[in-house]
Amino acid sequence: MTKLISILLSDIAPIFAIAGVGYLLERRISGGVKALSSISFYALSPCLIFNLLVTSTPKAEDAARMAAFCVFLICIMGVIAWLVAGLLHLQLKTRTSFILTIMISNSGNYAMPVIDFSMGREGLSHATVYFVASAVLTYSLGVFIAMHGKHGFRKAAAGLVRIPALYALAVAAIILWTHTSVPLSILRPVEMLSNAAIPMMILVLGMQFKRATFPTRPAAVLVAAGISLLVAPLVGAALTSVLGMTGLARNVAIVVSAMPAAVITTVLALEFDLDSNLVTSVVFLSTLISPLTLMLLLAYLQSR
Repeated sequence: MTKLISILLSDIAPIFAIAGVGYLLERRISGGVKALSSISFYALSPCLIFNLLVTSTPKAEDAARMAAFCVFLICIMGVIAWLVAGLLHLQLKTRTSFILTIMISNSGNYAMPVIDFSMGREGLSHATVYFVASAVLTYSLGVFIAMHGKHGFRKAAAGLVRIPALYALAVAAIILWTHTSVPLSILRPVEMLSNAAIPMMILVLGMQFKRATFPTRPAAVLVAAGISLLVAPLVGAALTSVLGMTGLARNVAIVVSAMPAAVITTVLALEFDLDSNLVTSVVFLSTLISPLTLMLLLAYLQSR
C-alpha cells in the first residue's frame, strides 16, 4: 500500500495539480479554453513536435519498434472503436468523436510526465518516440477523421494542408535527413515554445473539467473510458510481445497504451465542431479514473 501511495503522490499527483490550476483559471476567465486550445494547436504543439524530433537521439532499432507499436496500437484501437460505435448506433458526429477518444491516448501531457517521474530520462526518450509517432497520426489521420466527421472526405483531405504540425514534422524530417544544424536563433525560441506546450495542454485539460457536464450519451462515455483504460493496455501488452519489445521499452509502451483519452481530442472537437460533450466527458471520466489504473499498472511493472 505504501508503494501505491508513493507512486500516486510522486508520479501522478503533479499532473493533476497543474490541471487544478486550469480548472481555477476557467472559473476566473470563463471561455478562455477556446483561445488556449487554439494557441496549443497552431503554435505550441508544432514547436514541441519539431523540438522533440531534432533533439531526441534514441537507438534506431528501438525507435523503429516504438513507432511501429504506436501505429499498430492506434489502428487496432480505431478498428475496435469503429466496431463498438456501430453496436451503440451512434450518429456521425458522435461516432467520429467516440472513435477519436479511443484511438488517441494522452501520450504527451500526461504520459510523458508520468514516465519521466517513474522511469527517468531513459524511459522518457522511449516515450518521446511514441509521442512523436502519435503526433504524426494525430495531426494527419486524427485531423482527417475529425474533419471528415463534419465536412466529408474531399474537404477533409484538402484541410490537412492547413495543419501547422504537419509542416513542423516535414521540416524536422528534412533537417534530420540532411544532417543540418539548426541555428540557435531558431532553436531557442522553438524550444521555449515547446517547453510551454505540455503545461498548456494540462491547463486546457483542467479548463475542460470546468466545462464538463452530464453526458448526453452516458453509456457511450462509460464504454469509451473502459476501452481506453482496460482494453488498450491489454492490446499494448500483446503488441510488445509480437514486436519483441523488452525491458524498459516494453514497460513504457504498456504505460502509454494505458493512458486516458487525450486532451488533443477536446481541441479537435472544438476546432472541427464535433460532439464536444461526449469528448469532454470521456476525457474527464477516463482521466479521473486513470490514477487508480495507472497506480496499479506501475506497481505491477515495477515488481517484475
